Amino acid sequence: MISKIIIVFLTALVVFPAYAQQQSNPSLVLQTINVVPSDFNRVRQDAITTPLEKNHSGSWQLTIENHLLYANPKGNAILRIYDANVKDKFVEIGMGSLPERKFWVAVNLPGQGYLTPTRIDKDGWNPESKVIAAFGNAAGLSIGNGKRIVTSNLPISDFVVGSYAVYGMDETTDPPAINSGTYTIEILSGDISQNPLHYYPFFIAGGIGALIGFLLLTKKRSS
Repeated sequence: MISKIIIVFLTALVVFPAYAQQQSNPSLVLQTINVVPSDFNRVRQDAITTPLEKNHSGSWQLTIENHLLYANPKGNAILRIYDANVKDKFVEIGMGSLPERKFWVAVNLPGQGYLTPTRIDKDGWNPESKVIAAFGNAAGLSIGNGKRIVTSNLPISDFVVGSYAVYGMDETTDPPAINSGTYTIEILSGDISQNPLHYYPFFIAGGIGALIGFLLLTKKRSS
């Protein structure tokens, strides 16, 4: 019985976005970037900063789908998104290789330097789940790893996404970090609050967990 209810719930989650997309706000700007896997086989100093076609200001949401095949256990897939107006101001999202799948979020801010508010050393991300970063001037930066929100309301003001860079090696003598696969970035900006899909990926995981917990509790009480 529990499994049937969960299936119905998941089906609803699939149908709702399909409908909501038809009602989406036309003022929103969506950019999709397919990163070449070999671009991660660089050290930080050799990473190439790529300007975006359009700056993303105000409220924005960034989605990462990581289906890379890592070449060694020490390899990483590290993304840095840079502020268009402030030099060396960036947000970094790192995703380590199997088996640990470490995950971290770092920021570099004027007057504060390089900070790591979130670091998970094991099972920090899953290839089947999307990593979602959402930003607003009032709410700050929040990031979900597909299971839960791991960075919440980080106070980063006026962050305008203007460019990005990727890398994955610590030293030039290290073996390649990535063998093959796909790594896709989607950046959505505009008045996101007017879109029915606003923050939708964040509450999927929480909703499923709450539903399962409720059903298990109800079953226990009735048995």
